Formats: sequence, C-alpha cells, structure tokens
Amino acid sequence: MDIISLDSKLPTVGESIFSVMSALAREQQALNLSQGFPDFNCDPLLMTLVEKAMRSGMNQYAPSHGLPALREQISALTEELYAATYDPESEVTVMSGATEALHCAISAIVNEGDEVLIFEPAYDSYVPVIELNGGQPVYIPLELPEYKVDWEMVKKRVNSSTRLIILNSPHNPTGAVLSAQDLHELEKIVGNNHIFVLSDEVYEHMIYDGREHQSVARYPKLRPHSIIVSSFGKTFHTTGWKIGYALAPANLTKELRKIHQFVTFSTATPFQAAIAEYMQQRDHILELKHFYQAKRDFFRQAVDGSRFKVMDCAGTYFQLLDYSAISKEKDVEFARRMTIENKIASIPVSVFYHGHDDHKVLRFCFAKENETLERAAEILHQI
Repeated sequence: MDIISLDSKLPTVGESIFSVMSALAREQQALNLSQGFPDFNCDPLLMTLVEKAMRSGMNQYAPSHGLPALREQISALTEELYAATYDPESEVTVMSGATEALHCAISAIVNEGDEVLIFEPAYDSYVPVIELNGGQPVYIPLELPEYKVDWEMVKKRVNSSTRLIILNSPHNPTGAVLSAQDLHELEKIVGNNHIFVLSDEVYEHMIYDGREHQSVARYPKLRPHSIIVSSFGKTFHTTGWKIGYALAPANLTKELRKIHQFVTFSTATPFQAAIAEYMQQRDHILELKHFYQAKRDFFRQAVDGSRFKVMDCAGTYFQLLDYSAISKEKDVEFARRMTIENKIASIPVSVFYHGHDDHKVLRFCFAKENETLERAAEILHQI
C-alpha cells in the first residue's frame, strides 16, 4: 500500500518525557517518581458519590459548560478563597482536564504572528498549542536557584506583538511560587500594554510554609485580562478523571467555549456530579496543603545526608534534587541510567527548556505513600 506523506504541524514534538520515563520505569520495574500522580486512592466517599450519580441516571451528556451545581461550587470556592466573584453561568467552564482548558484558552487568544511570553523551565503543554495557532513563543528564563521572575527582562521582551503572558504558580517543575510583589509587577505590564494573561493554577491548594497562593483572581486589575485554569485531578487525587475548569470574564469565556464545544463538547457527567456534592464540605481542600507539606518534609528529611542537594520547594508535589556533586552526565542520560541501574525514575528538568538547558537537576514526585518515599530515599542514598 502506498504511504501518503503528511507535513507535520508539530515536527519537533515527539512522545512526552512523562510517557517515556513511565514506560521505562515499567520496563525496568523501577520505583516511579517521574509522572505526577499519586500512588494512593482518593477519598472513598468521592467514589461512592460517583456510583450514586451513575445509579441515579447521570450517564448522558452534561451541559457543554459543565453541570450548574459544579459551576456554582467553583464560583463559591473562588469567592471564599480569593474574594473574587465569577458568574457560574457566564464565567465558569468545566472542561476535560486542565490540558484541554489550556489548549482552548491559548487557541481563543493567540492568532498568527502573536508573541507569547513563557517562563522557562515550562510545562510542556503550552508551546505546541501556541505553534498550532501560528503564535511565536518568547522564552524568559527563571533565575536560579530560586527560579524567580526577572521582571525587568519581561518588560524588555514586551512589544507591540505581545499578545499573551503564561503564568504557572505553584510552578511545575520547580515548585516555585509567585509572590504578591510578582503579581503587582505583572499588573503594571499588563495594564500598560493591554496584554492577556493565562494563569495555570492547578496546584493552587498545594502551597507550603505559611505562604498564601497569589491567584490572579485576587487582582481586580488583572481579572479582565485573564483566564485562570485549575484542576480537580490534582486536588482530589483523581488525575484519571480529567476534570478541570477555566475562570474568565464573560467576553473571554464566550470565545473559550466556542473552541471547547468542538474539542470535547462536554465532560464526564457522574464525575462532575460527585465533585459538586463533595465540594459542599471544604475540609479536603483546606487541609490539602498540610497533607502535602507533611509528605514534602518526610521526603526531604529522608533524602538529607545523600549526595543529592535538596532544592527549595514552596508548592506543587514535586521536589527538585541537584545531582551535580554526583555526576557530570547530562540530566537525560543520568535520569535514564538511574532508572535502569538503580531502579528509580525521575524527570530531567532540561526537557522543560526549549534549548534543553542542563543544570544537573531532576524532578521527583512526592505524591506517594510514605513507604514509597522511604524506599526512594534509600535508593538515592546508595547513588
């Protein structure tokens, strides 16, 4: 049979590093601290509520924008946490995971020739969608070792073609967290240049050491310019359910929903119903930061004394470890060798840079049972 050639729209994109490292971990029967998902289950009550929804007949299409009950709970929670009001009918959209929400948000805003500012290291979902829409990513490196934003550099990169700035706080892969001062600096830039903001806040409830999450929703000057994306998968330990959402003013939501209806149209009905009922109690959400801070501290203390240098982690469920005292290998090679020889899988941070900048740092997920983390630390002490 003749093979018809196809010009790829994403010629430089291959299989994601998360899939590659998880597959290698399975092949090598290695401890998998690479991909960002828990090795423990969600609250049994939440599973009971899904079954309840299914048995009550909630198994057909949900409204495209999401079940009203869930949108109302999202709106109420946002107002409680950030003193920001989003109309559940016209400004809250439930989507099939944060990845879809990010895709639809970027597609709604970015046009051919537009420039999009991205802070590196950057989560890998942003750039492919920018390029699919004809946009041009403009990369701004975060300052090591704290992975801070250099706002003077941002100001220099902004020009008449700048359409969008993408934020991610708490930040994947580094665990860095934006401060109130960071958001005030962003206000000055956006207000003066009429630029849009896409704020990826999927780890918003995982922030540590008494810090306060600086959601874009807190800032009235930013809200008219911004789409905020978050996820129940991270919050409720249900990454496989793929339930995310977007908050945006009505004019942006209208454009976002135009695209969403032709991507997934709607999102799994019984999961939405279960989460809406579960959210009537806020205990899980409010306690999540304490739950994960305890896991972060457990893992950090267990790794202490090894040849790995433990870096700062203010949020997310990822811990960076600097291995420069152990090897001069490139991080991709070192991560692969550790998976094969030492039976522990991680993510090399260079893959989050367009130029594959290598600072000899690996990312480990600590959303695991303490026994898993203890075993991981034992391995790391042997390297």
